[in-house]
Amino acid sequence: MQYFSTRDPQKKTISASKAIVNGLAPDGGLYVPTEFPMFKDFIGKSYNELALDVLKLYLTDFTEEELATYIKSAYEVYHPVKLNGNYLELFHGATLAFKDVALQLFPYLLTAALKKNEMNKTAVILAATSGDTGSAVLSGIADVPKTKAIVFYPENGVSSIQRLQMTTKEGDNVHVFAIKGNFDDAQTGVKAIFSDDAFKRQFSDDYFFTSANSINLGRLLPQVVYYFYAYSQLVKQGTIKEGDAINFVVPTGNFGNILAGYYAKQMGLPVHKLICATNKNDVLDEFFKTGVYNSDREFHLTLSPSMDILISSNLERLTYEERDLSLFDSGSATDDATLATIKSVYETEGYLLDPHTAVAKYVYDCYKEKTGDDTFTVIVSTAAPHKFPEAVVQAVGEKLTPAPEQIADLEVKPVLHDGVTSDLKVAIAEVLA
Repeated sequence: MQYFSTRDPQKKTISASKAIVNGLAPDGGLYVPTEFPMFKDFIGKSYNELALDVLKLYLTDFTEEELATYIKSAYEVYHPVKLNGNYLELFHGATLAFKDVALQLFPYLLTAALKKNEMNKTAVILAATSGDTGSAVLSGIADVPKTKAIVFYPENGVSSIQRLQMTTKEGDNVHVFAIKGNFDDAQTGVKAIFSDDAFKRQFSDDYFFTSANSINLGRLLPQVVYYFYAYSQLVKQGTIKEGDAINFVVPTGNFGNILAGYYAKQMGLPVHKLICATNKNDVLDEFFKTGVYNSDREFHLTLSPSMDILISSNLERLTYEERDLSLFDSGSATDDATLATIKSVYETEGYLLDPHTAVAKYVYDCYKEKTGDDTFTVIVSTAAPHKFPEAVVQAVGEKLTPAPEQIADLEVKPVLHDGVTSDLKVAIAEVLA
């Protein structure tokens, strides 16, 4: 399998490992596969078996033995994925968020890709985060040889737990900065650095820059797996029959998670609808309703901060394909609706939602009322409620106990990263000086 940039009219191709090393294409585009491989034999397999079967179709310059070893190593301590009724829980990993699915595996893929491309320089991984990507990057990259991670997060745009997960992270090769601005400012700044050849040349003797955001194929492709896993588990449980189409509702910010579902659909997964759930920053909801993408609007800080995004980078991969847009539906939820949903589900089902999953649940309820669609629907649950204690306690009026072991001692750990910057280049230069 080969890959080319969404912005290259000549479609010059490179290998999967080279695309992972590059992160973002030199022309500022995102790498997409030359084709979508079909995948049919997925019922009854374990998660790790499915991961190998999916990834070997895309990462063809990695051997099956390599991929199997990386998958086993990535998921042997914390396996992030579990199907609980119609909730696809992706938050059992090292940092309690769906980003762990890819970022527990990504360091293995990156270090192998460096060797395959004879890269002897240290990889400097730049990550803009709205909360969850940052801690997952730091967890995956900490103390990995020949790497450095520099994470930028909005100073006033993450939960208290998300902040502590980042600012207390140990590791000689990890660095964290709050920025004066929002996630879009951080992401725009990181992308600008990837395109700034003069800045990168200052460090080119020893370092090269790459990404661990979902713009990197090494982040996106592992997420395709859990859509097949959810379907396989539903067949195994007798909830659906093999061949039945199902819906997925996905809380969406940078569009990587739901795009992975789109890739799964293109590979043959029976999907009826992908329902894009957004918060008050509803630029994607407007896009799917009107066909117009307009990020020139007021930015809102919400109770679902990982979705506080107006510039959804991965949408470029979808619009490049220009097919199957009728696959999508969408909706949005206010903070009041989010809190009411957390409260209602807790009182009626005894199940506790984080505010992002609550957005998805609310949007699904509205979709079903609007359409009458009774297709079995999986709600993609992207984070543990314990990552957002302020919102959850506000909704249900109860303290969250006990904390999962991944965050049990966060509040007694020393803060190791307290830098605040308004200039990403200055911060990076300090780290690499």
